[in-house]
Amino acid sequence: MEHVQLTAADLLLRPWRETDAPAVRDALRDPAIAQWNPQGGGPIDDESALLWVRRRADWSAGDHASMAVTAGAGGVLLGSVSLHHIHHGDASIGYWTVPAARGRGVAVRAVVRLTDWAFTEVGLHRVELCHAVANAASCRVADRAGYPAEGTLRESYRYGDGRRHDEHLHARLATDR
Repeated sequence: MEHVQLTAADLLLRPWRETDAPAVRDALRDPAIAQWNPQGGGPIDDESALLWVRRRADWSAGDHASMAVTAGAGGVLLGSVSLHHIHHGDASIGYWTVPAARGRGVAVRAVVRLTDWAFTEVGLHRVELCHAVANAASCRVADRAGYPAEGTLRESYRYGDGRRHDEHLHARLATDR
């Protein structure tokens, strides 16, 4: 899959760069990001942040498209949005935002833009969004991004606290527009 850059109002969604590693290190140390987006493998240091960025920048397998979400003006890192598990016309979407970007609709705009690209350019039919039931903010993002709730997955994912949590499953279809 070829790298692309996408815009969404005042946001730029672009492929990850090695120069993003320090900002990623700081972001992944945020307690909320660490809780709902566990990285595993111990504390986040410079080396692990660089490896994180390199993995997400490599789209060669065609099974994911991971993008830095930055301010359109100035390029400050605001978050991450990724399609993952791309297979047979389906994928999952995940995201996080830095504390300074929360409550401003950044995640919603990024999810909507990447989803639209997934349907129109990648040719996907279904994109799923799962989040821990306890993560009410992610439920609001899913609703505002047009992802209807489909159900609850019991103890389906081990989060940053080491416990398995129930998750809400939301999904959009290419035909939902």
